[in-house]
Amino acid sequence: MTTVDAIVLAGGRATRMGGVDKPAIVVGGQSMLDAALGAVADCARTVVVGPQRPELPPEILQAQEIPAGAGPVAAIAAGLGVLAGCDFPAGLIVVLAADMPFLTAPAIDELLRHALESGSDAVFAADESGRPQYLVGVWRRAALTAAVSRLESLVNQPMKALVPVDTVMVPLAGVADCDTPDQVRHAREAVEQTTANTPMTLDEARSVLRHTVSQLTPRSAAIRAARGAALAEPLLAADALPRFDVSAMDGYAVSGDGPWQVRRDIGFAGGQRPVGLLTGEAVRIATGAHVPDGTTTVVRDEFVRVDESGVLHRLPDAPVRDDVRRRGEDWLPGTEIAPAGTPVHAALVSAAASAEVRTALVRGPVRARIVMTGDEIRSEGPLHAGQTRDSIGPILPDLLAWHGVQTQDRVHLRDAANAFDEVLAAASDCDLLVIVGATGGGAADQLRAALGRARAGVLVRRLRLRPGGSTVVAQLRSGAVVLGLPGNPFAAVATLLALSPALVSGLTGATHERVLLGPLANAGEISGPVARIVPARAVPTGGWVGDASIRTAHLAGLLYRDGLVVVPAEARDGDPVEFIPLPG
Repeated sequence: MTTVDAIVLAGGRATRMGGVDKPAIVVGGQSMLDAALGAVADCARTVVVGPQRPELPPEILQAQEIPAGAGPVAAIAAGLGVLAGCDFPAGLIVVLAADMPFLTAPAIDELLRHALESGSDAVFAADESGRPQYLVGVWRRAALTAAVSRLESLVNQPMKALVPVDTVMVPLAGVADCDTPDQVRHAREAVEQTTANTPMTLDEARSVLRHTVSQLTPRSAAIRAARGAALAEPLLAADALPRFDVSAMDGYAVSGDGPWQVRRDIGFAGGQRPVGLLTGEAVRIATGAHVPDGTTTVVRDEFVRVDESGVLHRLPDAPVRDDVRRRGEDWLPGTEIAPAGTPVHAALVSAAASAEVRTALVRGPVRARIVMTGDEIRSEGPLHAGQTRDSIGPILPDLLAWHGVQTQDRVHLRDAANAFDEVLAAASDCDLLVIVGATGGGAADQLRAALGRARAGVLVRRLRLRPGGSTVVAQLRSGAVVLGLPGNPFAAVATLLALSPALVSGLTGATHERVLLGPLANAGEISGPVARIVPARAVPTGGWVGDASIRTAHLAGLLYRDGLVVVPAEARDGDPVEFIPLPG
């Protein structure tokens, strides 16, 4: 079997892309550098030439052209220098640029086949238009080394300066490069037209988040301090409820069928237990008081009368019932109070206290960091030319708290090529990164590229929802989930409210809440070819009326609205739709 090495060019200035890290741009869920590395995965050695990339595995060799940004010929020379220092260098070298999102290993295999069969010095790919792609080729090592050695200067030399006379062109699909923002956009559009990358519906995305997200590690916690978490195991009663027989009503504890002689002592809740009753005796007792031994039943005040001699009589028309709550009537020690997955909310905290349970094994609560992006966003101080006020960052902690998520901090990130790398690397101290903006895929929208560099697992690439289509969800190697929301205020808030319950469920194992459904009176006016999420108000006769149009650059459209409705595509008036209440 022929041994082959590879040189992957991952540097350059990317001047037509605004200076961004072009190989890190994500198309179809992976960076273009990852696509290149996947295409040459079978090569014996691979050298990536460009800026140092600590995230690459150690088996990938790295080099930097001198000076940085000196062009492809200088980069190839740097790669050759690294390979020359390796034992048993290969006779063939694959040379390719990391700007082809659709390049595949079979395409490289086809070039290798032609190189072996033809014996030519170099074999290059030609794209669908027939244009030679000199940065997708297979070279004989000797020919490439000789071509580089002949040049007096390597800096800013065109690839044609290296091309030998003895070459072969091989037409191949998937070798179109991405040198401009428009080409990146077209590549992403091409990906999204395929079935595998079709944007998810809201229900599909929720299902993925509930069942695919890695759950948080269980921990023992005081239940009253774990609001927002979910039980990692069933909650079992530590004591019976009631712990002893108690009166269910204000009245009299009696022994026997009556009438009864009333004693002078009284039983109070939390007070001393009255001494035991003899047959025919009664004692005044309050709700919650421990009934004395010998009690047959408790008769409530409105069912009895006491005569002038202190004898208690049941009224003739009074029903006969037992107003004693017996020990263990609600539960006994070891009874399951709540199953695993139950959210820790007020009712569970109260039930646990009643069952004498103080700690439990839980997951969560989810700890979040909010990241606002964009040079144009300003939180404090006067606005300058081109700036706009951060109108949603201050309220996001309240919206997250509605779903039990605790916000640790909120930061603002400027638009820069690698601005997200540090944020993602530092995410090990939180469970959820809520990032607003930078999801659209433009040259300045770098979140997807950063997720690719971080080797994040993309769970939701896009949503088939208006607004909110550019939403992205991924899970980092640290386990933290990244929820990338559109920068548009209404789209960000609507998508957050729609996805947060599923995200919390996935992280904590909480059982998901039932969907609220009801008729939407004007569904036909709102619906279109894609599902929409719009503000709505309740109507007295039941169901809702939604807003057919809304200004999405602010949240004024939520004033005097009861919630949001998710309107399916092509819905008709009166169809049942999901209702998402707005936090108070």
